[in-house]
Amino acid sequence: MPVTIGGRWPVARYAGSATEFHERAIPEPAARAVWWFEVTRAAIALGSTQRWDVVDPVAAAAADVEVVRRRSGGGAVWLEPGAVTWIDVILPHDDPRWTDDVSCAALWLGTAWAGALHDLGFRDARVHDGPMVRTPHSGLVCFAGLAPGEVVLGDAKVVGISQRRTRAGARFQCAVLHRWDPEPLVAVLALPAAERHALVVELADAGTGLGAVAPEAIVGALLARLRLHP
Repeated sequence: MPVTIGGRWPVARYAGSATEFHERAIPEPAARAVWWFEVTRAAIALGSTQRWDVVDPVAAAAADVEVVRRRSGGGAVWLEPGAVTWIDVILPHDDPRWTDDVSCAALWLGTAWAGALHDLGFRDARVHDGPMVRTPHSGLVCFAGLAPGEVVLGDAKVVGISQRRTRAGARFQCAVLHRWDPEPLVAVLALPAAERHALVVELADAGTGLGAVAPEAIVGALLARLRLHP
């Protein structure tokens, strides 16, 4: 059962599998909410348009990695206990922060994330408010590219955001890195060994992490920023 905390942005905390979490639908009617997910098993979450054969099923099974498809776009995301804090933010369609322009819909949330990281002592955190930055590998791995609203420390992404939209509202799926190591993710992709090694090297500086900052502190800092405005 989830642990729920009330307020203008109520928080529900869950522990379980990535498959279970990604199958959750946006409620109808939607209301502001923060869903905090803690995976109990390593998983690779494919974007909505990625094919299942992106993953090597033998390698995934050998590593005991759950393979799941999310309903939001983008490349693959690595979800591992202790390596990432996973927070989803639900925004109803009638919320003042809503915009029909998908390209800038996450900017308000990215601004809140950047502010939260500032409050945690990461003074160089900034929200990417420019156009989509694509790289040769961004279609394959989420953290290889940069979308409007995502947050960087220096030049490396630390908060990835994807979104799913329905008539009721939007579900912004946020992955906050504690550490960035592309090797476990790349190890289960359906690539020749030489290409895997090259990809790990090329992705080495794409992401960065917050280190040992407690997930509770991250969630608390985000909520403080979300609650600054009506």
